[in-house]
Amino acid sequence: MTVTSPPAPAGVVPTGRRRPAGRRATRVNAGQSRYGYLFVSGYTLLLIAFGLLPTLYAVYLAFTRNGAFVGVDNFVRVFNDYRFLPAVAHVALYVLFWLVSLIVFVVILAIVVHGIRVRWLGNSARFLFYIPGAIAGASSVLLWLFVLDPTVSPVSGLLHAMGYESLVNVVAVGNLPVVFTVIAFWAGAGGWIVIMYGALNNISTDVMEAARIDGASHVQTAWHIQLPMLAKWISYMGIMSLAAGTQLFVEPKILAQATKNVVPEDYSLNQLAYLYAFRQNDFSGSAAISITLLVVALGLSTVFIFRGKLFERD
Repeated sequence: MTVTSPPAPAGVVPTGRRRPAGRRATRVNAGQSRYGYLFVSGYTLLLIAFGLLPTLYAVYLAFTRNGAFVGVDNFVRVFNDYRFLPAVAHVALYVLFWLVSLIVFVVILAIVVHGIRVRWLGNSARFLFYIPGAIAGASSVLLWLFVLDPTVSPVSGLLHAMGYESLVNVVAVGNLPVVFTVIAFWAGAGGWIVIMYGALNNISTDVMEAARIDGASHVQTAWHIQLPMLAKWISYMGIMSLAAGTQLFVEPKILAQATKNVVPEDYSLNQLAYLYAFRQNDFSGSAAISITLLVVALGLSTVFIFRGKLFERD
């Protein structure tokens, strides 16, 4: 008696003719990898051409003069320049004010906006915060030239009450760290508020609901739940803002031109590097300043990375 197997149900491929799933998945993954490499190749080429190669050339210039190796002589010469330490102090004070105001106020404003339950009101607040970020840096400074001039400013009453009678009084050298902080915060904080808002949306609703059930207030929830979960994003904001802050150039340059050099041309380190390169024709000294800025920025960024556990898995 011959035994025959029942026919396979409709739509089911017999086992003997089934294609290996692993081989098909391998082909799919290979295709995705090729597209991934294609997408990042453009950025990688630009990074090498306009990031890595200029940096290596700057390192070469910083340790040579007229093609001859001079060790750290260029750095010693720059550090002994009477303009160097004041420029360091100006940039350091500005970066301190900028980072503190950014971290404190951006996080607070993001948490406040995130807590708004009326949808249209929250969307409007995020949009209004983001608008100044759409204005380019130079245009932003030009706008603030009018705001800071007591003779034409829409807040002239406040400026007069603070004892300022002209733009020259407002942009005195002692006031510049605060002035630059206000300009930078107005132009850059909105984008970071939107980013922080998105990070807050990634916090599990179960966690937030559990905090409300336990009777936690809004301040307690922000301090014990939202802030710790924003630590990596705050570190990222600190790194990017630190890199931008140490490159202070456009703002003092425009104010120097607008005030007929009441703001000195060597106010920031980038301005001093510019003077070395294009006024003194000393590209080695300019490169030494640039490399010094790079090393300091990398060192401080490393602190943010490890303190904020930026690359650790949750």
